[in-house]
Amino acid sequence: MCHLRRTFLGKTEFRTSGQLSPNRAVDSRMHDPKGFSLTELLIVVAIVLVIAAIAIPSLLRARIAANEASAVGSLRALNAAQINYQSTYPTVGYATALSGLAGTNCTPPGATGACLIDTLLAGGRKSGYSFSLTGTSGTPNATYQFIALPLTPNQTGVRYFCSFADAVIRVSATAISTCDGSVSALR
Repeated sequence: MCHLRRTFLGKTEFRTSGQLSPNRAVDSRMHDPKGFSLTELLIVVAIVLVIAAIAIPSLLRARIAANEASAVGSLRALNAAQINYQSTYPTVGYATALSGLAGTNCTPPGATGACLIDTLLAGGRKSGYSFSLTGTSGTPNATYQFIALPLTPNQTGVRYFCSFADAVIRVSATAISTCDGSVSALR
């Protein structure tokens, strides 16, 4: 048998475990529960799940908006790089590949690696979008098209973007295969 010693309001009481106290009011005031009940834990979990259900769609929309803003910024950088490339290499015209606008050895830059954009963008993928450079033609190359497509539609982006030699960013709710004046300009 285990002997318990309790002190309450200056009174010390000795008794064996299982013995009832003559003053139940003293016992109830001395009782100090530790931990949480299963019901309390389930309520907390339910509250956390409700908050998550409200917050997660907002976070996904924010990520999509950030990816789309990054795609627009990348297209602006690509247009600026093409204009710079054409003025630097007038006998070539516009670059025919994204890798021509980038470069790993930039001492000195050249027509095959102008070092105008970062290597991540030159790889064709950045912030949930894939980028392609098509439609170059002529000698020197007088036209080009950049097309930006979400890697996973409705998850990494919901809109499709493009631009060509007029340097206007254009947007569509459906996939773009050719960028021309029929695709509406981004406002």
